[in-house]
Amino acid sequence: MRYVSTRGAAPALAFDDVLLAGLARDGGLYVPEEWPALTADDLRSFARCDYAETTTRILSPFVDGAIAEDDLAAIVADAYRGFAHAAVVPLKQLGANQWLMELFHGPTLAFKDLALQVVGRLFDHVLAKRGRRVTIVGATSGDTGSAAMEACRDRAAIDVFILFPEGRVSEVQRRQMTTVDSPNVHAIAVRGTFDDCQDLVKAMFNDAPFRDRHGLSAVNSINWARIAAQIAYYVWAAVALGAPGRAVSFAVPTGNFGNVLAAHAARHMGLPIAGLAIGTNRNDILTRFLETGSLSIGTVEPSLSPSMDIQVSSNFERLLFELYDRDGAALAGAMADFRRDGRLALSTAQWQRARAGFAGHRLDDAGTLATIRRVWQATGEIIDPHSAIGVATAEACHPDRAVPMVALACAHPAKFPDAVERATGIRPPLPGRLADLMDRPERMTVLPNDLAAVEAFVADRSQTVGVPA
Repeated sequence: MRYVSTRGAAPALAFDDVLLAGLARDGGLYVPEEWPALTADDLRSFARCDYAETTTRILSPFVDGAIAEDDLAAIVADAYRGFAHAAVVPLKQLGANQWLMELFHGPTLAFKDLALQVVGRLFDHVLAKRGRRVTIVGATSGDTGSAAMEACRDRAAIDVFILFPEGRVSEVQRRQMTTVDSPNVHAIAVRGTFDDCQDLVKAMFNDAPFRDRHGLSAVNSINWARIAAQIAYYVWAAVALGAPGRAVSFAVPTGNFGNVLAAHAARHMGLPIAGLAIGTNRNDILTRFLETGSLSIGTVEPSLSPSMDIQVSSNFERLLFELYDRDGAALAGAMADFRRDGRLALSTAQWQRARAGFAGHRLDDAGTLATIRRVWQATGEIIDPHSAIGVATAEACHPDRAVPMVALACAHPAKFPDAVERATGIRPPLPGRLADLMDRPERMTVLPNDLAAVEAFVADRSQTVGVPA
């Protein structure tokens, strides 16, 4: 399996090189040269697999030639051994053909754990084989940071630097990053928005001398390995609900488009997905695109669902690559115009292709609280604000009630206790393993939204120097 950049000017790479590279050297994102196929027989056979086996089989064609099958199986099995639910990803029924897929039973209580616990171990495996170390830099709107730190803490060949917007994540999210007691992880609060953090990370990758000197790599969803690992839970849920004998739909709360992109990848591979619905909060660039055919950057506004407070969805470039018929040069020009002008208008044909594959729905804070309250009153289930957007989107974008609709529950309600308490009167407690989170000492550095300041901080603390290009 080889991977190509969405901007067409970087060399094609194998999986292990893509894992370590993160962002392509031309500023694009790596995607498979071609999609592996899941046949009906393949899907039927998944019914006999547990979650770790499902993930191993999904990842296998993506890592083909880079990691031995036995090694991959051991990595994945170890990644999920510590999850709090025996099923890893349980499904709960909310109503007639309405389901909730819980993705928050990992160590940091968010869906990011499902991929990053695997990705951290993949890094260990590849780096040990090559005798190398890397510096991971990432931006987070709340959950990726703690999941990345937990996956990579105490690993001998990795330094981790996570940027998050100061004052724009929940207290639990912040403390999950700032209380990690490990010398190789660093929490950086940036005076700005998540989009500012993301731009700083991309600028560091595009600074070739800095990138090479410190061996930069990424674990957020610009890294294809994370998208590949997330494909597994869509296959897992669809098979549990009758695939390939019947199609299944999914409603995905999203900001950076990575989670729903994994569902789109599963559909490419042959999973019978009837519909994909994108749920957004007031930062609704994706919903507005589906309504108008134009990507238009607005102001990032804080909300009760801070992990979705994003205006520039970096993973959307992978979908645009398809809409531009994999013309990397054309897309590179369009992305340059988008960053310069803050707007990208697609052709009518491109827009209609996107609308054929996705529906969109937005929910403001009042609607989010109302959904949390309504789900709790109707079912007894307590959900977090992001999951509430998923549930509301599932209800709004479920035209065929004969088709199962699965809403993704992306975070544990205890990560956002203030919002949940406002909606239900109940303050959800943290699970036992995190019960003392509010008492742990915090370690973080506050920096301005300034590339030179961030690069100086990373350079001063990274142990990775002189890595070849």
